[in-house]
Amino acid sequence: MDRGDGAMAMTKHVLIVAGSDASGGAGIARDIETVSAFGLRACLAVTAITVQTHREVGAVELVQPDLVAAQMRAALEANEVAAIKLGMLGTAAIIDAVTAVLDDHPTLAVVLDPVLATTSGRLLLDATGRTALKGQLLPLCRLVTPNLPELALLTQSEPARNEAETIHQAGLLVDQGARAVLVKGGHGTGDTSTDILVERGISPVSFDAPRIDAEMRGTGCMLASAIAANIALGRSLEESVSRSKAYVLDRLTEQISARQTA
Repeated sequence: MDRGDGAMAMTKHVLIVAGSDASGGAGIARDIETVSAFGLRACLAVTAITVQTHREVGAVELVQPDLVAAQMRAALEANEVAAIKLGMLGTAAIIDAVTAVLDDHPTLAVVLDPVLATTSGRLLLDATGRTALKGQLLPLCRLVTPNLPELALLTQSEPARNEAETIHQAGLLVDQGARAVLVKGGHGTGDTSTDILVERGISPVSFDAPRIDAEMRGTGCMLASAIAANIALGRSLEESVSRSKAYVLDRLTEQISARQTA
């Protein structure tokens, strides 16, 4: 290892465990971009190779579970990993492998973005995988960040129609072992997009932002990676969420400005 590699290893890293996206619009591409924006480096464990455009997912090739675990262990050995962000996992077997690695690193903060389905409705994690995710991963994570449809799938409920139902469903995940749940409000309605943080023993906290008329893929990846980066920088969970939501809002606003000047 030369001096440059040594300096890189000593820099705080966020370990990204997620799928690739050929279009660059979501997945690991968004994760690396976001972690870098907060002055940290990313190291990687690829869980799936996907063939995507900005309109559809054409194909998904999952990585063997033992190879996912080996990537994680190599990244953790090589770098000063200060937080982990989990994205697309794909199968119960991959979740088993990821869980085994996390069990060996119980002090690391883990942010789970539960990638369950594409925007068009194609399932990316089946019922067996969702059971493994809830039973094995949730208790190991500092935070899980479902959107409203994902929250409904995880709690086997109809999508929440209001804040009270959202808090109730998030509480169900907390009861099942999650330390904290941030429900993303992007699929809601109205002029304000409200994310709600539900944590055991603490009153729910709401994070409001104007609802932006812009389409950008990968905002869920961005938010979870930004939260992991902020936690890695030593910030509290609430501050990490607040700063990360502001970051995503800024990126959406930039997209609108670019579209208007194009």
